[in-house]
Amino acid sequence: MSKSVSTKKGSTHPIKKILISQPRPESEKSPYFELERKHGVELEFLPLIQLEPIAAKEFRKQKIDVTSYTAVIFTSRNAIDHFFRMAEEMKININQDTKYFCITEAVALYLQKFILYRKRKVFYGADGGNKSMFDVINKHKESERFLYVCSENQQDNEIVGWLKNNKCEFTLAFMYRTVSSNIKDVVSIKDFDIICLFTPSGVKSLFDNYPNFKQNGTLVGAFGSNTAKAIEDYGLTLHIKAPVPQTTSMFAALEKFLTENKS
Repeated sequence: MSKSVSTKKGSTHPIKKILISQPRPESEKSPYFELERKHGVELEFLPLIQLEPIAAKEFRKQKIDVTSYTAVIFTSRNAIDHFFRMAEEMKININQDTKYFCITEAVALYLQKFILYRKRKVFYGADGGNKSMFDVINKHKESERFLYVCSENQQDNEIVGWLKNNKCEFTLAFMYRTVSSNIKDVVSIKDFDIICLFTPSGVKSLFDNYPNFKQNGTLVGAFGSNTAKAIEDYGLTLHIKAPVPQTTSMFAALEKFLTENKS
């Protein structure tokens, strides 16, 4: 049975098809697939953005001595991939005492792919939000030099603002850039009842592909405060938001939303 939710007085919007703007999970045990079975909805996984690596030759122009920083800030697994890619390309030996501050536990655990994971040097926020990560950084800011690894065109302005306002010693390290994927010939955006967006660049890509996009009853979900702000800046109405204390992932937010709006 499909779910429906009231979008305005006197009308209902059936929820049958949901766009998850990320790659399809590799494991069939992903909770997304259980959500699909439980609620009788169809999920389509389609990234709205692509990441292009910045080559070591280009990165050198930023004149950053990676080895002079005692701590690194990561807000995504992609940032981790590109940090260690760059270290390998430039033959940089990362000090084993380097501390890592991550936006979520999942991002922190991803570090196990590259380092010997020790809790005394890997830190993450309690609920996946910027504020909880700031609380952790705040305890170490006096003694650390921070390198914030991010996209050339997608750094988190809230994080940058906090680091400046709290007088942290930090540098932005651009190791990759984000570009919009061409999806307009792949899917019809009007087919989706819910669109879940994960980055401000994903929101931009939506409008790069569909400049005249109007919601017309389509529900929109956002992961992260910056994504939520971008959605609102484009004049869209936000219906589903994560992370929040009870729903720290987009999956959990969708599960809660669909459960509360059973027809």
